[in-house]
Amino acid sequence: MDHFLYRNGVLHAEDVAIPDIAAAVGTPFYVYSTATLTRHFELFQQALAGMPHLICFAVKSNGNLAVLKTLGDLGAGMDVVSGGEYLRARAAGVPGERIVFSGVGKTRAEMRLALEGGIRQFNVESEPELRALAQIASELGVTAPIALRVNPDVDARTHAKIATGKSENKFGIPIAKARAAYAEAAALPGIRVVGVDVHIGSQLTELAPFEQAFTKVAELTRALRADGHTIARLDLGGGLGIPYERSNSAPPLPIEYGEVIRRTVGDLGCEIEIEPGRLISGNAGILVASVVYLKEGEGRNFLILDAAMNDLVRPSMYDAYHDIVPVREPAPGVEQAPVDVVGPVCETGDTFARARALPPLDEGDLVAFRSAGAYGAVMASEYNARPLVPEVLVQGDHFAVIRARPSFDEMLGRDTIPEWLTGPR
Repeated sequence: MDHFLYRNGVLHAEDVAIPDIAAAVGTPFYVYSTATLTRHFELFQQALAGMPHLICFAVKSNGNLAVLKTLGDLGAGMDVVSGGEYLRARAAGVPGERIVFSGVGKTRAEMRLALEGGIRQFNVESEPELRALAQIASELGVTAPIALRVNPDVDARTHAKIATGKSENKFGIPIAKARAAYAEAAALPGIRVVGVDVHIGSQLTELAPFEQAFTKVAELTRALRADGHTIARLDLGGGLGIPYERSNSAPPLPIEYGEVIRRTVGDLGCEIEIEPGRLISGNAGILVASVVYLKEGEGRNFLILDAAMNDLVRPSMYDAYHDIVPVREPAPGVEQAPVDVVGPVCETGDTFARARALPPLDEGDLVAFRSAGAYGAVMASEYNARPLVPEVLVQGDHFAVIRARPSFDEMLGRDTIPEWLTGPR
């Protein structure tokens, strides 16, 4: 469920008409719904009710400070994968004790940043990273709380580029080597073992892979405790999918995901950490664009928008599907026709949809890409010297720009011409 609905024939974000935002900020732009963010976070709270837990929002899915503060104020922790994301979480008011630091390539500078600023735990992904963290923690005279991320060799049955739990993926320590890695961790100075971490991928649409992975984690936890380790937390990652295609069957609900957690690891007495991103923010945002031209091609027609692959890269990068809907609701029974929905970037790959059935649209009409709140603005670029688009947050009948569109002068001002190109020749 989201809060982007037609009212009197016009698409609204909660109680704000999308054309009103377009008139104020111009297109394209992203808009997020506070009510949807809140509802989806609370669904996870309900799913884990009665178990000690912390829901750590995956900052990589949407890193806007206003979005992070909205969730942080609800009690969310944050899952970060870089020093920059750590600083974003702290800038949004999230304390270090609610931040977990994941990622395969943490630098020593990033480790130092988090140790000095406060951290709940590091999810360590390799033995070399473990040794580096021990060195930095010892230099600072502190102890680094850690969970080792284990790779359970489970097929998440998702897109190959977002699967992370198979043996050939770069993530985590092979589960067969986990006991040896934990023994090394226990012997290192500056390291305190607190838990086990696992994450098998993103946009999972069935529960069986979770059950397989969590069952392996439960077996490992019992073995590690028998080895003398204190395992107080289980970080079970994120990955639960959302329904990008409304006509398809819906992915499992958070409550069903919670039942899998209870069934597989609920008897271990551990605090549960999960790292949802997409399911919280995905359907909480849309990308709004204007029609620039209607172009008749050879055997196909093109709907050319002012949004492009640099604004929403998922269709180009993953062949991902997004529902595309007119902001003005079409009349009942209006005839639809197939069009290729494309952007202005000088790439054939700048294609959002091929032969997508849409009602008639004219130049200047607004369209919305649904389910664009995750991995949308956060993955955007300025390719083709196109400014990053604004982000807007709605709450009830109010909206605010939470990231402004940069001017071309601001974009050009970030470059510097060296003196040998400006002096006399």
